[in-house]
Amino acid sequence: MMNYKLLTIPLMLLCAACGKEKKASELNETSVETVLPSETNEVTAIPLVRSEFHHELISNGKIEARNQAKLYFESAGAIARIYVKNGESVRKGQKLAELEPFRLKNQLDIATDALEKAKLELQDVLIGQGYMLADSARVPADILKLAKVQSGYEQALASYELAEYEWKRSVLTAPFDGIVANLTAKAYNQASTSEAFCTIIDNSQLEASFTILENELPLIRIGDRVEVQPFAVSGLKATGSISEINPLVDENGMVQVKALVGGSDKLFEGMNVQVSIQRSLPDQLVVPKEAIVLRSGKQVLFTLKDSKAMWVYVHTGLENATSYTLVDDGEVKVGDSIITSGNINLAHESPVKLIE
Repeated sequence: MMNYKLLTIPLMLLCAACGKEKKASELNETSVETVLPSETNEVTAIPLVRSEFHHELISNGKIEARNQAKLYFESAGAIARIYVKNGESVRKGQKLAELEPFRLKNQLDIATDALEKAKLELQDVLIGQGYMLADSARVPADILKLAKVQSGYEQALASYELAEYEWKRSVLTAPFDGIVANLTAKAYNQASTSEAFCTIIDNSQLEASFTILENELPLIRIGDRVEVQPFAVSGLKATGSISEINPLVDENGMVQVKALVGGSDKLFEGMNVQVSIQRSLPDQLVVPKEAIVLRSGKQVLFTLKDSKAMWVYVHTGLENATSYTLVDDGEVKVGDSIITSGNINLAHESPVKLIE
């Protein structure tokens, strides 16, 4: 009897413990259901339509003046006067500087005198051949050529033309309207024939020079709109259009492009700028970037059907700052309701609630 009683007591304790564990398990399940109730995801959606897509490429480049000229003195000599300074606006033909005139004027006078003497010698030679200088048009070409060589006329004429050229070039003038830059010479110092006296920059016609990848070349064309923003001037934007595409891919796979930009008093030669190339493409399936999510490395968007999110694999084409174009492969069609927010944690056929 004592043995049966000893066996009965542990069994009773074991049954009581099992009852307690069962109640605790049921309580935990009830608590979880209470704390984590299932809720319907709230989403926003837009209808998929075909529309114009504003394609955009971003690149970095530099501002260059389309018209720019480095001016040199053709002959050595002391600089007599400088009439301009850096940053000064000049007009076409305006005098910039001049050399001391004495030596060059003297050379021109000597060359002029030598040419006159050569003309007399030429006339004497022609008279010896039975012709007059006034009738040189009737003189046979071979006889006239020989007469000019014998009289020294050709050499005298060449010397005169050189002296006259150097005399005229002793005064530097602006080749076009622009701004003076890189002027470092001083008056009364010797002019250098190997270094530019100054540079004239036409700021009314500026170009942005930049590069694009070779695989982006089919996406641009002459006339495409560009927007230029200098890094040094916050908030300044200038517009223009592509004016030149160099038909050569360099060793780094880049293509040189230039865009004509409207002149601005805040844009300068050599400025570093960001260039945005913009082109409008009609009749595209366009979706906001927020509508595309990644699942296992693949692009997915969700369509809204009967208050459920339907998972659809898609392929995007071009992109800009806010949108993608979709490759029209039949997975989605015009009129489908595309979920644009609340789609981060959605699964296929998740119940959703559309909000405004």
